[in-house]
Amino acid sequence: MDTVDILRTLVAFDTTSRRSNLELIHWTATYLAGHGVEARLSHSDDGTKANLLATIGPNEAGGIVLSGHTDVVPVDDQDWDSDPFTLVQREGRFHGRGSADMKGFIAACLAAVPRWRRLKLRRPIHLAFSYDEEVGCFGVPRLIADLRAHARSPALAIIGEPTEMRIGLAHRGFYGHRTTFRGRPAHSSDPSLGISAIEPAALLVAELAKFGRALSRRGNRTTFNVGRIGGGTAINIVPGCCEVLWEFRPPDEASAAAVNAEIERLLAAVSPGVDVEMAQIAGVPALAARNDSAAVALARALGALWPPAEIPFGTEAGFFEQAGIPALVCGPGAIAQAHQPNEWIAAVELEAVDRFLAGIGARATTAEFLEQATFT
Repeated sequence: MDTVDILRTLVAFDTTSRRSNLELIHWTATYLAGHGVEARLSHSDDGTKANLLATIGPNEAGGIVLSGHTDVVPVDDQDWDSDPFTLVQREGRFHGRGSADMKGFIAACLAAVPRWRRLKLRRPIHLAFSYDEEVGCFGVPRLIADLRAHARSPALAIIGEPTEMRIGLAHRGFYGHRTTFRGRPAHSSDPSLGISAIEPAALLVAELAKFGRALSRRGNRTTFNVGRIGGGTAINIVPGCCEVLWEFRPPDEASAAAVNAEIERLLAAVSPGVDVEMAQIAGVPALAARNDSAAVALARALGALWPPAEIPFGTEAGFFEQAGIPALVCGPGAIAQAHQPNEWIAAVELEAVDRFLAGIGARATTAEFLEQATFT
């Protein structure tokens, strides 16, 4: 099967994040087994989803990880010209949900397996496919734990998000929070008998905006967004509960630490009698790779494009960096087509990633990828 054939199969699996991805994962494991490659699965707590990890070549240190997520965003309320889960070719483009983000990359990796198997690889090529990236990168920590337990330290991870095959070196992190304030309800004819939960929630929202402006004046690119506020019962009742859903996106871990310290200070000053519950509901670390690193030099030598791509979205790359594996983002397709009705990937992009992966195979037969990384 070539890349397009496999992409057609992968698109046909509806792996919207609210659904299971097991049909796709089991098909992939069966496909790999047919080429003599064993796949390991690591499941979600409820067993309805799974990551897949497979190694082609010797289990040696210094290999490469090719990483992608199997879930896709919904097609609800989108106006498609064709069935989103049937790959359709029109004018040099392949349309279907996930074609760009990011089943095109996964399909190319799987299509390369038979060719890699015919080579005498000196360094391994690890395939790492995750679940639930689109809703908070919930699968990848378990995938990396499985990688750490069963593979020797890789030298490089390439996350194949759509960058039109340009190297992506950096992106901001994403941290989502639910902050719940609980006061004491009372009849509003005498507010002194109650304790408002909305007032400290409103103060938090105002202070987040103020802190964001202060960071911006200092040249820090951290952004904030309050996505939802919910609280109170009626106009004549002092509100006893209020919930704020908010997120921030820092360019680096130092900025994330600064925000967390400020939030801790703000919440410590909440009025007596108000209970505060703070829950992190999503956490994606930032990526900040060096443009003069050996990993970048290798990616460029393999055919990845330069200058680097601007990456306005989060990826799983930061998780690999935190585990001690140098990581880059580089894959076929354009992010502008991701999540859109009639999502598509150009045929020339699939051809480009096929050549890139062929180069990875050739490199793995002749030399180490990089000086081996060390898991941390």
